[in-house]
Amino acid sequence: MARVYNFSAGPAVLPEEVLKEAADEMLDYRGCGMSVMEMSHRSKVYDTIIKEAEADLRTLMKIPDNYKVMFLQGGASLQFAAVPMNLMKNRKAGYILTGQWAKKAFAEAKIFGEAVELASSADKTFSYIPDCSNLPITDDMDYVYICENNTIYGTKFKELPNTKGKLLVADQSSCFLSEPVDVTKYGVIYAGVQKNVGPAGVVVAIVRDDLITDDVLEGTPTMVKWKTQADADSLYNTPPCYGIYICGKVFKWLLKTGGLEVRKQINEEKAKILYDYLDESKLFKGTVEKQSRSLMNVPFITGNDELDAKFIKEAKEAGFENLKGHRTVGGMRASIYNAMPIEGVKKLVEFMKDFEAKNS
Repeated sequence: MARVYNFSAGPAVLPEEVLKEAADEMLDYRGCGMSVMEMSHRSKVYDTIIKEAEADLRTLMKIPDNYKVMFLQGGASLQFAAVPMNLMKNRKAGYILTGQWAKKAFAEAKIFGEAVELASSADKTFSYIPDCSNLPITDDMDYVYICENNTIYGTKFKELPNTKGKLLVADQSSCFLSEPVDVTKYGVIYAGVQKNVGPAGVVVAIVRDDLITDDVLEGTPTMVKWKTQADADSLYNTPPCYGIYICGKVFKWLLKTGGLEVRKQINEEKAKILYDYLDESKLFKGTVEKQSRSLMNVPFITGNDELDAKFIKEAKEAGFENLKGHRTVGGMRASIYNAMPIEGVKKLVEFMKDFEAKNS
């Protein structure tokens, strides 16, 4: 059977080249006589895999030496708790609420201290990024938290908030490695890899050295302390070995295909094809304010639930998978991550045009 065009928000499409390479190495990784799935995480062979993955990620993102890179478990959701547990010295932090995941992180932070809502776009169903140029940040806040790209609602911070000198913490799960970032503007970046980088089960955390200490909230589990993981080079316990191996392959694929500058150009081109059509279509319309649009997740609707359902069904039959919007918002959503080829977006737009002609 031919591969479908997979527009899933995560777990999501991976580069075909990476999957083929992994398939070739499945039974015997480079002559060692076993699969990466079977080898000890303490072996020399695996040590090379994880160290190369880190080195390649550092090159891709130009990560400075005073930041640690960790491959963690527990999904981005565990970091909702890890962030306050590791950083809330004054038991106070500011949160910008731009969607479901920021809200969940905010609720989690409230368990550990005073989480303050600095800004929100809930008033318009999170369809825009609020103005963050002059937030009510107080001196006693330990950090300011954002979810940089909102998978469900299709919004993205085009400009980082003015944190007034406070530490910026960003969940970048659905925009990670989609474009260059200046790591030095953040204290912490973390991302679940299952959207743009690898199979579910790995979280990449990039944390500035001075934030990794034993001075954490009382009761912080050993596994949740960043220092535990940093000191052990992500090998404190058995990591998700195979997932990290695939991430490493994706990092190499990104480096080989021009790095993040080139990736950004490709992603902008893909998004433009889809947004341009949505802007001119009489049937479909995007749900996000133009200046806040994500390059990765594009939600759209017809305004008619039955027609939406019909579109999703017919699209699936035509080989376009996972276009159904998140259950909390309905409609449709096309996630066009790094590994989605331009051709896939063009074919989707052709299909949408054809559907519009038949249904208007």
